[in-house]
Amino acid sequence: MLGTILATRWPQAVHLTPDLPMTAATDPARKTVLVADDEPYIGRIIQMKLENGPYRVELAHDGREALDRLRGQDSIDLVLLDIMMPHASGLDVLAELRQLPHRSGTPVIMLTAKGQEADRELAAEYGATDFLTKPFSPKKLLARIDEIFDR
Repeated sequence: MLGTILATRWPQAVHLTPDLPMTAATDPARKTVLVADDEPYIGRIIQMKLENGPYRVELAHDGREALDRLRGQDSIDLVLLDIMMPHASGLDVLAELRQLPHRSGTPVIMLTAKGQEADRELAAEYGATDFLTKPFSPKKLLARIDEIFDR
């Protein structure tokens, strides 16, 4: 309403309002990373680190939420998946993601607190791009994501 009043009384004022600054979270040119982890603090740490860099981050708090987002048409350029999540494991999400025509080539980094070789082998078989064991360095994660996009 204020904008309408300003535009009617002072048409030149409409052109004086500054544009809002772009941020990592709003810049459409930035690559989008979907982070699926049921531990909220891990998701937030990853989000803060990546959004301080050149990425936008969407958070999913369980496997079902991750699948809902992946089935949609929104741009998702890379996925970080925790293996152990409620409703659908990261491995279940990865297996379905690879069956989705619009997501089949999306890079996926698996995150897990358990570094069992069987999990690594299954993740590789399902087409995971990389596998990181928690705890991991957010700085190294950012470097790995940069490396994947620089290919």
